[in-house]
Amino acid sequence: MSDATLHATAPDPDDFAVQIADQVESFLVAVFEVAKGEDPDSAVPFLLLEVSQLLLAGGRLGAHEDILPDERYEPDLGPEPDVDEIRERFAVMLEPIDVYSEVFDPYEPRKAPVPARISDDLADIITDLRHGMAHYRAGRTTEAMWWWQFSYFSNWGSTASAALRALQSLVAHVRLNQPLPELDGLDTDVSMGDETLEFEAGAVMAEEIAGPLGIRPVK
Repeated sequence: MSDATLHATAPDPDDFAVQIADQVESFLVAVFEVAKGEDPDSAVPFLLLEVSQLLLAGGRLGAHEDILPDERYEPDLGPEPDVDEIRERFAVMLEPIDVYSEVFDPYEPRKAPVPARISDDLADIITDLRHGMAHYRAGRTTEAMWWWQFSYFSNWGSTASAALRALQSLVAHVRLNQPLPELDGLDTDVSMGDETLEFEAGAVMAEEIAGPLGIRPVK
């Protein structure tokens, strides 16, 4: 996992750092393409696929030994690129199903579910991944790998896992032709206990969003 890998004429495709960087880059390119909204009917299936593939890279980073940066202090990358535009694009695109409920830490006893947004999740993941990619493109491969591994444990791993769960649940509801819980009035600025969740089930049927999201229920 040498910095020389980045500057090689033909980077070794078997190199761990090259493989992780390729998976990160693939996710970023694909998600930005989805955000353009040119094929909204395929948005949810594509996001399900891309987040699943990204978590494979995360799992590999999680299983890898601790990666230590070359320098004690992280080099300054300047201001982080703004992600508000892509966040808003996904919020509009996913408006019927953007908000979902999530248990932040499954190992905390009696932890109540909290509302979250897929659009926020994607923006947060993109921020973490682009931060590491900036190091990678600058030739600081070890720094990039350290950041991706650290932020996988501290943020984007759990965020991507939660988003994947929401996307998979949505696809399952539609493909199995099951009613989809209605979350009208649920937002990320309010807490949500078990009692609230129980009464949030409503009249929105999976087939009502199947067309706009490009998913068809099983006949």
